[in-house]
Amino acid sequence: MMTNPLLAPITELIDYAAIQADHVEPAITQLLQQARQAVEQIAQQSTPTWESTVPALHLATEQLWRAWTVVGHLDSVINSPALRDAKNQCLPHITEFSTWMGQHQGLYQQYLALSQSPDYAHYNAEQKRTIELALRDFRLGGVELQGQARQRYGEITEQQALASQRFSENVLDSMDQWALYITDASQLAGIPADAQAAFAQAAAADGKPGWKITLKMPSYLPVMQYADNRELRQTLYKAYATIASDQAENTDLDNSDVIEQLLRLRAEKAKLLGYDSFADLRLETRMADNAHQVIDFLNDLARRALPFAQRDLEQLKAHAQQLGIADFQPWDAAYVSEKLRQSQYNYSEDEVKQYFTEPQVLNGLFDVAQRLFGVEFKPATLSVWHPDVKAYEVHNQHQQAIGYLYIDLYARSGKQGGAWVNSERSRRYHPDGLYLPVTYLICNFSAPQDNKPALLTHDDVITLFHESGHALHNLLSTVDEPDVSAFAAVEWDAIELPSQFMENFCWEYPVLKTLSAHVDTQEPLPLALYQKLVAAKNFQSGMQMVRQIEFALFDMLIHHQSRGLTIQEVLQTLDQVRNEVAVIIPPAWHRFPHAFSHLFAGGYGAGYYSYKWAEVLSADAYAAFEENATTTADGSRDTLDPATGARFRDEILAVGGVRPAAQSFVAFRGREPSAEALLRHSGLSEDAA
Repeated sequence: MMTNPLLAPITELIDYAAIQADHVEPAITQLLQQARQAVEQIAQQSTPTWESTVPALHLATEQLWRAWTVVGHLDSVINSPALRDAKNQCLPHITEFSTWMGQHQGLYQQYLALSQSPDYAHYNAEQKRTIELALRDFRLGGVELQGQARQRYGEITEQQALASQRFSENVLDSMDQWALYITDASQLAGIPADAQAAFAQAAAADGKPGWKITLKMPSYLPVMQYADNRELRQTLYKAYATIASDQAENTDLDNSDVIEQLLRLRAEKAKLLGYDSFADLRLETRMADNAHQVIDFLNDLARRALPFAQRDLEQLKAHAQQLGIADFQPWDAAYVSEKLRQSQYNYSEDEVKQYFTEPQVLNGLFDVAQRLFGVEFKPATLSVWHPDVKAYEVHNQHQQAIGYLYIDLYARSGKQGGAWVNSERSRRYHPDGLYLPVTYLICNFSAPQDNKPALLTHDDVITLFHESGHALHNLLSTVDEPDVSAFAAVEWDAIELPSQFMENFCWEYPVLKTLSAHVDTQEPLPLALYQKLVAAKNFQSGMQMVRQIEFALFDMLIHHQSRGLTIQEVLQTLDQVRNEVAVIIPPAWHRFPHAFSHLFAGGYGAGYYSYKWAEVLSADAYAAFEENATTTADGSRDTLDPATGARFRDEILAVGGVRPAAQSFVAFRGREPSAEALLRHSGLSEDAA
């Protein structure tokens, strides 16, 4: 009988290459049955101890949760009809089990007994925090509900899971189904040669002549930024802006009903648990106190940023006139912005991209991590899910293995768009030894072309550093209890602190020199070009700031409701927000919410503000490195201070969620956070006006 790779012991690494869709249902069914039996035994103890409850519960369920994480991961990076069907078949059973555990009175009583036992005083900080968070999560999981309310909570949770999965599938399918084939080369005027080569390769792969353009970022962005053909830009803009909506070419994938269903279910779940809105429920586990505080925070940022955003737009429209575009439209924004950037700073993103070859950028990233945190990434020969994936064994400053990292960088069909990090296995101490964390880092960059290494834009480099911050948060943990690891217990509005913090190093010349090697000459990024890049750092930062505030306010307002909204009300709310904080207003047919996977298929519902909230923390944390910077031989500032890096590692990264994030920040910085560093970094401080 063939072994099922999803049933591998937790001590072993997963054989990804061996996993087939028909492994999923048998593995999940078996693991669910084993876990349910073990949970029942733990819940029936008469005199619970720490060892017989918390570690025992992990032992009972960790193999199931790891297998399910792997299934979800593969569904997002190598999606296929068979894998999708297998996942969807298991999803209701997984959701039901999770709800059952969260509402298990016997299990709840075990944790309650631990919190009230004489031994509790002798527990360490990780153990106490584990129990504290478990009791909170039991309450938020509906453990106190009775009768029909309890049953309804379970139904809502299952329906939410299925709806989020459907939303995600509709977005992926809507993107993958759309393509534009071009046979007239003149229509591609202005688009960089490497992008055109990728378009030609994509068409050839379909057995067609000419060039194929898709809505994947490596295809979409070069058109929007560089195509002189305005009609082509408009065509792509509309296709992207109407993904999975009633305005798309294929309305069978319209997410309108899914959005309404999710908002209705979220509001109903909040009511069952005694909250006025889903936002109020979500903020129970955040740094922010309530929705009004978040809305005030965002409005204050908007007030500061709007004058800069309006100035950015005036410059953009004026330059559009010079380019002969009298009636400036949203599909002109990226194109005119790139032309304006080139005219103001005398460089193009395509010019800069030639210096950022993917192997050099990765090596430079690893060098930064080693200098700051004492970690080393050693290439490892591990089983992977796609030939593009690279695997690494991560070692600390004492040459001890502390985890594994899989990096999957290129866009492809069947892979969800965007960039993210996930944890297949958390660090956990076990009497048999230490289980090391296993982490995925996923991006959607352009693949290599013409036997040359992949080229990354500076924005791609920033994205890679951002995601590396998330990965390091998981890999550098010294927490022995997985329930208080970073991804399990750090408040959602602080989880972006390490990722946004890492972005700052992408603007320092000593770092960029190590990251860069020209694709043809291997020369590092010239100082003169770097200076242009930095001069343009805050180019349109006002517009970028209000755009993120627009998303965050929209998210908070649609979830700070006593009931679910209709799709018309959702779009009206977005219009209202745009009228208050946006400077570029899209056409009426624009359907941004329908592909906003962060809100409706990810974990950011009533939480998108976290990016701006955590950006305040990350900018202020980076200011500590600026304060301890040294000057290099060429006069550049070197912020890679190992002593400050060690403190950041020990006070932020290593502690995970053992204590509230606010305490970790104060432990590192020595004071409460201030927004001044963020405004300064963004060029939005008062003296920059």
